[in-house]
Formats: sequence, C-alpha cells, structure tokens
Amino acid sequence: MPLTRSRAGFHRRCAVAGTVTAAVLTLVAAALPAPEPAGIGDRLFPQLGNPGYDVRAYDIAFRYSGDNSKPLSARTKIDATVTGDGMDRFNLDFAGGEVRSVRVNGLPARHARAGEDLVITPAAPLRRGTPLRVDVRHTSSPSTPNGGWLRTTDGLAMANQADAAHRVFPSNDHPSDKAMFTFHVTAPRAVTVVAGGLPAGRTRAGDNTVWTYRHMHPMATELAQVSIGRSAVVRSQGPHGLPLRHVVPVAQRKALAPWLDRTKEQIAWMERHAGRYPFENYGILAADAQTGFELETQTLSLFERELLTSRSYPSWYKQSLMVHELAHQWFGNSVTPRRWGDLWLNEGHATWYEWSYGAERGGPAVERRAREAYRQSDTLRKRFGPPAALKPSKEGGKTELFTSMVYDGSAIVLYALRERIGAEAFARLQREWIARHRDGNASASDFMALAGEVSGQDQTAFLKKWLYGERTPPMPGHPDWRTR
Repeated sequence: MPLTRSRAGFHRRCAVAGTVTAAVLTLVAAALPAPEPAGIGDRLFPQLGNPGYDVRAYDIAFRYSGDNSKPLSARTKIDATVTGDGMDRFNLDFAGGEVRSVRVNGLPARHARAGEDLVITPAAPLRRGTPLRVDVRHTSSPSTPNGGWLRTTDGLAMANQADAAHRVFPSNDHPSDKAMFTFHVTAPRAVTVVAGGLPAGRTRAGDNTVWTYRHMHPMATELAQVSIGRSAVVRSQGPHGLPLRHVVPVAQRKALAPWLDRTKEQIAWMERHAGRYPFENYGILAADAQTGFELETQTLSLFERELLTSRSYPSWYKQSLMVHELAHQWFGNSVTPRRWGDLWLNEGHATWYEWSYGAERGGPAVERRAREAYRQSDTLRKRFGPPAALKPSKEGGKTELFTSMVYDGSAIVLYALRERIGAEAFARLQREWIARHRDGNASASDFMALAGEVSGQDQTAFLKKWLYGERTPPMPGHPDWRTR
C-alpha cells in the first residue's frame, strides 16, 4: 500500500534522524580515546563499580530454554541519575555474555568491551543531574568462568558474591551503589521460578510462564537471587505475620521440613538482638548443588541441600549456619558495606550470632570459640591482613576475601569491644547500628563513631588497633589469652 504524504514524511524524518544520530556517534567515538575499564578505586576490587552515575533501579528479564548449559537471552534496563559533568561515555561492569544492542535515553548508543567493562558512548554528552536510562539486550551465560550462575541438578540459581553479578547482567557491580530490583523470567511451564522479594505477577505465554518479582528495599548487586528449577515452594508465617517462603527440590520437601520449620524461631531470636527483621519476606533456597558455601542472598538465603539433610553434621552446627546467613539480612544486606574493606562488619556480626546461637543449641561456648580465634589471630593477620585491611590480590590473582580472618578474626573484634564496653552497651550498639543505617551503606569509621556515642567514650583508638594492626591487641578482661 502506498504511503500517505504524512506517513511518508514521518518515515523520511526517522531515516534522517537515524542518519544524523549515527553520524554524531561516529564523530564522538572518533574524538574519544580508546575504551578503558573504569572503577571507583576500591582497594580490593579496583575495577569494580563505575563513576559518573547513581543507579536507582534495575529491571532485568531472562528467557530460560530449559537447558541450564545454554546462555539465557536477557535484557537489562537501568534507571540512574548522572552525577558526573559532561560525560561523553560511561562504563557498566559486564563480562558474562554477548551484547546485542544498547540504547541510552531511548537512542542507539555505541558500545565496546574493555576488560570486564562495557563502555558505552551515548548520542550526546550526559549532564549532571539528568536521568540516565540504559537498555542493554544481551545474553547471560551459565558457563562463564567465576560467573554468578550456579548450575543445579534441575536448573539454575545465583551466587554473585563478591564480584560475579556483572558476569550475569550489566550493572554497577559494587555494594556502594544499592538499587531497587525487578526480575522477569520466562521459563517452560514445568519449571518454577522464584526470585528475591515479592511476587509481582505470573502470566502464561504459549508453552512458557513469565514470572515477575520485585524487591521492596534497595539491594547490592551481589545479593541478587533467581532460582529456576523443578522446585516446591513451602510457605508459612514468621513473627508478626512475616511471610516465609522456602524453595526446595520437590523430592526433598519432607526431609527438609524440620529445618525449614526452625526459621520462625531463628528470626524471633535475631529480632531480640538486632531489632525487627528488615525486609518484606524471608526464606531458604535449598539448592541441589555442590558449592562449598552458603550465601545470604537478600530475602532468600542460598544453602546446599545436602548440608541440611546430611547426618554428618550435628544439629547445633547446621542451625548456627542458618542463623549466620539470617543475621546477614540485618548485617550486610540491610546495612551494606561502603567498600569491600568494610566486609568485616558483615562477617564479624554474622559469625558473632552464629557463635551465640550455636552455644545455646549445644555447641561450644562463645568464650571458647573466641579464645581459639584469638590464639590463631596473629597467624591469620600475617597471611591475610587485619580484618579491615585485607591484603589485595597479587597481580593476576584473585582477592581472598572469605577466609578465617574475615569470619573469626572479625568476630573477636566484636568480642573485644563487648568486653570493653559491657554487654548492655554492646546490645544497644547492635540495635542502633541497624536502625541508623537501615537500607544504606556504612563503614568502619561509622561503626567506630557509633560505638563511642553509645558507650559514652571514644572507641576509635581501641578499635583501630583491632581492625588495622599487624598484631592482635591484648584481649580486655583476659590477660592470660595468648596468640601463637
């Protein structure tokens, strides 16, 4: 059918606009230096995070074929605000798939890869304070080395900590830039999809189902969770009506039930110590996979199914690990470190509550575990660095974050502080820390300042020795304790 005059004019204008945009992009790209990876200067992960913008929200869609070895088709939309002046280009962290197209504020944008960054050149420079909307169509590969996708016996789950989220989706992959998240996952009808946050819709699309989940609180990229598999979803209620939602392999539902049932009491126990649970729901994702770790993904903690069903571990030990990951919902997820060097705040507190809960359930006394950790501390400091100044990776190596120093070595910092300021002040400090920094980021300096405020005495010099010293300081109240 021939075009009408108005329609013909519209198509000519679009063609001209497209030609002009392409020409502008070509000129801009030619004038700029070669793309390079960027970072915000984190001492442990120098090239993670990106300057120049602040992400407000991610809207991420995956299409899963049913084969967990094949790349997923994906689309990541990012809603941000420009914080830099006159930016001709900007970077996203992305190293886990192919990029098919990029649009910035509705217009096509050039893109190039540089290291583990996606370098984007928009049609026009970006001005401070203006909206930045990025739309990336890409793939997301479960086979990326050190990637965030974890292959299970019947599907996939995410394990993005510490630096793997950008191998799943384009992002500002640093905990300092928390944002809201929405996930849409299209998968075969026989598959169940559960993500962190609350369900926000489920629709049929031919032989597939489209599942949507939305977080109600900001989240760091490393804490995202999407589970795809032949799973059962077990629902119940926790304290004050909190929705509990556990995701388990269908065949293991009965075997896991006694462990899932403990979650309600564990949340109540944590609330007595740290205040009300900070999110919209909680649950355990028991994955049929060998990982060697458990992970505090926000509102849906990842566990190896075998850990919970195995008879090789005593009950108190398994329960204490459940509380460790639960405690992270307060310490690490709600209050998130400003830099990776502040990780001791997450793991020290989670380990402290792990010790405390385990002791109440038949495990070793807290003092016994603290004394043993103290004895090992100088050896660990020499090998890995002190709790708040871990050694960065050697050239080409991977930073060793999750070692005994960041767990036990950080927990004894808290034990020392409690011995110094007393149990009552220490308890107030825990609750005030969460109340003051909820849904935000905080640092070691923030914690030292609050410890002084709560205790009525400056604790900075005391805590700096424990957090940054090459040697472990004397333990208050225990002059007989020795390091080896």
